[in-house]
Amino acid sequence: MKDRPLTGKNIVVTRPAHQARELAEMIRAAGGAATLFPVLEIRDVEDLKPLRDIIVRLDEFDLAIFISPNAVNKAMNLITAHGTLPPALICAAIGRGGVKELARFGVTNAIAPSPRFDSEALLELPELQEMRGKRVVIFRGDGGRELLGDTLKLRGATVEYAECYRRGMPNLDAAPLLKAWARNELDAITVTSSEGLRNLYEMIGVLGRQWLRKTAVFVPHPRIAEVAHELGLTRVIVTAPADEGLLSALIEHFATASPRGKRSG
Repeated sequence: MKDRPLTGKNIVVTRPAHQARELAEMIRAAGGAATLFPVLEIRDVEDLKPLRDIIVRLDEFDLAIFISPNAVNKAMNLITAHGTLPPALICAAIGRGGVKELARFGVTNAIAPSPRFDSEALLELPELQEMRGKRVVIFRGDGGRELLGDTLKLRGATVEYAECYRRGMPNLDAAPLLKAWARNELDAITVTSSEGLRNLYEMIGVLGRQWLRKTAVFVPHPRIAEVAHELGLTRVIVTAPADEGLLSALIEHFATASPRGKRSG
């Protein structure tokens, strides 16, 4: 049916458990089934003192960049518990999810790139070109890419990192997923981060990896696709950004794909 184009398709959603609902509902609204298998777990940092120390002196900064919706949620809960954002502080987010999460905390004027959602696109914004003398704080998870901070430093900014959450691999039983694969009941997998893809590869074991190589994997960024190819995956579809991009690509793929279990030409 045209209004339910994913009817009969079972899509695996690997977003963290607390972020999977929206994509799962979109898949179900399109007639598909959504199997939730979170491959990332968002955890609190063990020591909050460095983060709190930055929050109490937020008025020293000109720009606050939130790398992800998780960074917004973890940081803003602490910021609002302490007080309010300095009125002169400019907030920036990488993508729509971060913008929406900031709006939930009353920040409605955040800057963000479009249509691409990554550090490279953020760095192309006019507001981030002339950075001499500017002080920037980057709210993020533990570790992560240094491109954003390093580039802003080269443009003259002083940059500090505020790590406000940790990423981990969930202790999750993969047996139900493997059984569904064995019954030929999984049609596609959506993966939204490189780290999540590596976790998935680890979590499903040797047998699961064989099935993964035969399954269409939908990723919203070329960088994730590069990791997929490094892992030996060949059925990798790069989609437009965000959940909307994933859903559109799923619908387009299954509109032209051959029946389940056979590769389309």
